[in-house]
Amino acid sequence: MVRARSAFPAVPGSRAPWAWMAGGCLAGLGLALLLFAPARWLAAQVGQASEGRLRLSDTQGTVWSGSGQLSLHGGQGSKDASVLPGRLHWRLLPAWGALDLELRADCCTPEGLQVHILPSWGGARLQVADRRSHWSAQWLAGLGTPWNTIRPEGQLLLQSSAFVVQWAAGRLSWQGALQIDALDMASRLSTLRPMGSYRLRLQEGPSSQLQLSTLQGALQLQGSGQWTGGKWRFEGEASAAPDREEALANLLNIIGQRKGARSIIKLG
Repeated sequence: MVRARSAFPAVPGSRAPWAWMAGGCLAGLGLALLLFAPARWLAAQVGQASEGRLRLSDTQGTVWSGSGQLSLHGGQGSKDASVLPGRLHWRLLPAWGALDLELRADCCTPEGLQVHILPSWGGARLQVADRRSHWSAQWLAGLGTPWNTIRPEGQLLLQSSAFVVQWAAGRLSWQGALQIDALDMASRLSTLRPMGSYRLRLQEGPSSQLQLSTLQGALQLQGSGQWTGGKWRFEGEASAAPDREEALANLLNIIGQRKGARSIIKLG
């Protein structure tokens, strides 16, 4: 019997149909993994990037749209932790070579916090939309020493204004301003309630100036810092109003090194 030949001869080096099908299945699987990557993958990256100080737990959804419990921790070996009330929700959307991130915390953000992320070779640019949010100072106790001793109470008002973070060639720089107002602050180390209100402001510039000032109150705080060598270096001082030394003595002994009526604060 003579077999009929195909009218379409095989092309040398061409793949069998099953090979193309397998390739298509693998490509589809890769796309599905990308689109439906579980939220716990994002949680792992957050923990790694913050060296375990910021953690996401009880995650739901995907990397692109999900929620979880956000908590602060004292770092490796620390047992200190504090959980943000409610849940943190996020949405991550591709945007022409960039990513748009929206964060919304049940407790603290009347408007979602929006960040435009533009990756680049060896760096990234983060543009933060102008927003206001309110956070509880008690959350800071999870960071461990000295926050777990001070046990701050009060409200933290976070405001951004044309704030852009640039990371390039191993250097970090800022544009615009980021401001935190610590309002009606108190501590378990003092019977004085409130002790005062304060402002921490990150100024624009290549040296990333950080300024601390007192808005009002018996506890007077002031200082400045810079981002150098991959860490913050801060120097400041604390003192009490003339008629409030006794009520603030314990706190002044904890937050810095006493030098007469002043407490010298050095970080980094």
